[in-house]
Amino acid sequence: MQDSAPQSKPMTDDDDELDALEGVDGVEGDDGGGLYEHFRFVADKGQQLLRVDKFLVARIEKSSRNRIQQAADAGCILVNGKPVKSNYRVKPLDVVSVVMDRPRYELEIIAEDIPLDIVYEDEHLLVVNKPAGLVVHPGHGNYHGTLVNALAFHFRDNPDYDVNDPRMGLVHRIDKDTSGLLVVAKTPDAKTHLGKQFFNKTTKREYVAVVWGQPRPASGRIEGNIGRSLKDRLQMAVFPEGDYGKHAVTHYDTVEPLGYVSVVKCVLETGRTHQIRV
Repeated sequence: MQDSAPQSKPMTDDDDELDALEGVDGVEGDDGGGLYEHFRFVADKGQQLLRVDKFLVARIEKSSRNRIQQAADAGCILVNGKPVKSNYRVKPLDVVSVVMDRPRYELEIIAEDIPLDIVYEDEHLLVVNKPAGLVVHPGHGNYHGTLVNALAFHFRDNPDYDVNDPRMGLVHRIDKDTSGLLVVAKTPDAKTHLGKQFFNKTTKREYVAVVWGQPRPASGRIEGNIGRSLKDRLQMAVFPEGDYGKHAVTHYDTVEPLGYVSVVKCVLETGRTHQIRV
């Protein structure tokens, strides 16, 4: 599968710093997707009404109100599971979360000389064509040999780019076995604005996939709810419209029928975990 465009661990105020706020990509379609929770706070029973940006800046060490406001604009601040603006007033027992499109980095990123297929680069951003089999972010079991390690090497002589600074870097992601284009922000401003575009869905992403059989009709719209399989929690499944799962819409068009398989183009109206596959 090719993208031709881009469980959370609860955190508390014991964390050393605000690990990233700007530029989250709301959701990804077929990338192993979802968002990672970096911080979580539960308001006390006696909590007085207080703007969420003030609430968080008092609880997250080394944060600033401006960064938190940018995070809210990019959809990174959730209250009771829903994105809120920075002027939202926290109420007693509200659950306030800070989410990102990648896991929290536990270790310093080491530069590694891994070849990159760069298709575009200017002073603001870089677009790289990620091959299948390459992990995007370091994480459990993949602390080396990732795209982020390759970017650290590529930018090793750029004094303005710090691969460990969450205010710049990858704007979105795709999973290990998906190939395709990924956008990398080279400045904090670029990541903030690109992140907003992805969150507001003003960008367009097309996927190309090979599927079994020949779709009937050859093009159309697939709609349903996607959630964890009731039989295997490691699998995603499609469910009838109802309370279980999240609403998902995929538009597809058959590019070429090849007998037992077909090449199809998919455009996602929503972005759910493994949306195209399921």
